[in-house]
Amino acid sequence: MNIGLIIVGDEILSGKREDKHLPKVIALLAARGLALSWARYVGDERERITAALKDAFAGGELVFCTGGIGATPDDHTRQAAAAALGRELALHPLARDLILERMRDVAREQGQPFEPERADNAHRLNMGVFPAGASIIPNPYNKIAGFSVDHMHFVPGFPVMAWPMIEWVLDEQYAHLHGGGRKSERSVIVFGAMEATLTPLMEDVEARFPGFKVFSLPSVDHPQWGRHIELGVKGCGDPVPAFEALKAGLAAFGTRLGPELVR
Repeated sequence: MNIGLIIVGDEILSGKREDKHLPKVIALLAARGLALSWARYVGDERERITAALKDAFAGGELVFCTGGIGATPDDHTRQAAAAALGRELALHPLARDLILERMRDVAREQGQPFEPERADNAHRLNMGVFPAGASIIPNPYNKIAGFSVDHMHFVPGFPVMAWPMIEWVLDEQYAHLHGGGRKSERSVIVFGAMEATLTPLMEDVEARFPGFKVFSLPSVDHPQWGRHIELGVKGCGDPVPAFEALKAGLAAFGTRLGPELVR
């Protein structure tokens, strides 16, 4: 199953906040032998979020979406998800109970009476309004749940909340996938070559070893190796035969090889 990530928020696109979700999700997946297939950034524009979510739902892939599930005017993800699915929004009963529990906890901590009918408290219940038929994702930080529909999972933009919620989804719902995307990688530093010249070799190795990809990462100012190309193979299984074929092919180009890398 391919895994995608949608990151919602004007603050990311404007540079007000640095995105931390992409590298963290990559790390969370890697720790479980999984890999991210794609990622997409979307600003706080309901129509654009709806279009992105409609594409994701149609793909049938495992997708995490961070941000925009609050209840302020610039939060559009819940509404966009409902529109993408063609469903009504509804207050989820368990999400409602958790929000009330959170309000009760806060009132107790502040020494205030618990007043769920108060206007601001009543408004907070909107954070539990999800597309009809959604299930909840527990939030260990403050009990304000995220939600799931099929293989799409929606969590807050706050890393302290989002990351443990993503881990919960991966471990509770997708444990059977763990290890299924684990890839091995072998590469070598190549000096004195051009990518265009090496392309036929790369294509030949990919054709001879199905299931493995050949990659090329050029650099012009590496602090250790200067101008070079990191050329390698990656895929599930043993990469050594494909890698040895790649190195053997390099001999015909008169290149100078540097260190070999194993990941």
